[in-house]
Amino acid sequence: MKNVVLSFLFLLFLQVSFGQAVSTEKIDNVLPVRGLAISAPSVRGVDLFLKFIEEELAPAHFNLLVLRVDWNYDYESHPELRDSNPLSKDDVKKIVDVCKKHNIKIAPQVNLLGHQSWAKTTHNLLRVYPEFDETPHINPEEDHGPWPNPAGLYCKSYCPLHPDVHGVVFALVDELMDAFEAEYFHAGMDEVFYIGDDKCPRCSGRDKAELFAGEVTKISNHLALKNRRLMIWGDRLIDGKTTGIGLWEGSYNNTHRAIDMIPKSVFICDWHYNRADLTSVYFAMKGFDVATSPWNNPEVAATQLKNTIDFRQQSSRVMREHFQGIVTTVWSGADAFMKVYYDPETYKITTTETDRAQRNQGGDARTLKFLMEEFKKLNK
Repeated sequence: MKNVVLSFLFLLFLQVSFGQAVSTEKIDNVLPVRGLAISAPSVRGVDLFLKFIEEELAPAHFNLLVLRVDWNYDYESHPELRDSNPLSKDDVKKIVDVCKKHNIKIAPQVNLLGHQSWAKTTHNLLRVYPEFDETPHINPEEDHGPWPNPAGLYCKSYCPLHPDVHGVVFALVDELMDAFEAEYFHAGMDEVFYIGDDKCPRCSGRDKAELFAGEVTKISNHLALKNRRLMIWGDRLIDGKTTGIGLWEGSYNNTHRAIDMIPKSVFICDWHYNRADLTSVYFAMKGFDVATSPWNNPEVAATQLKNTIDFRQQSSRVMREHFQGIVTTVWSGADAFMKVYYDPETYKITTTETDRAQRNQGGDARTLKFLMEEFKKLNK
């Protein structure tokens, strides 16, 4: 009798084990990359974030986590750049382990070049090293205002030609890549409005496309030394004027010409939030791997998902492999997003014009939920 019970328990164990090891072969063929770009959690938010990965992302077959770390890590190479209560090595190891368990790759992100400030706040790099500032004559505390403002201030940039800037940022990149055991690094590089400023002693008069391409290439080459790969947002590589896409999702300062000057190994995240523009075709035709990136509009995300699948199905073999998938985005802090995501009220939306603001609130969570359900269907 004892042997019978043991045999039964063993068979039950095998059944449960194989049941948990769900194959993703089908969806891998249809949509190789299923990603989420989100900020890293706070120290107090790590446990809930691990639960989110384990119980939400993994069962929905997500396989990429672009984790916006910036200064939220206990850097040893440059401790002066840490946030006040950053993630420790142990915190990061917990995230790495749960992602490994579910075959989810992590691409840590530090915003390089642009997004070195926000509103009236100058972020850590330029606050600690003001000499790296491309536009030191513009003071966020004084010149910030509703866009467009007289100073043309959105977010500050560091000067890509400063002789000391890469010694600092590459040390941070290397440290993060080791900590997260990562093969992809996301450098952001979106919405770069300050580049080649007329008052910069190094960049003044230089071609903005060459400056942007030079920075992308420098970062990509540094990563390649250890067989690592660069990811960036694609907006600065799109001609915002010719396409009519505009200065946010495209470039008005001619950086778009950099697309013919950067390594083809760069992975492009092609973000469009209000309309499903088909620029991923442009990137693929230029020879880049590309993922489409929605945000807070499930209807737009549905079109982007369908387009990506259609492109893969209807393209030549070479083009097909460039359409890699979807990387949806969250732009609130991870802790704040967790509260919205796990709040049932988030999904009780109305359809009246007067409730538009209410419908936009939690749109990123609804978009993520929608994609989760679609990914599950694609793997059946």
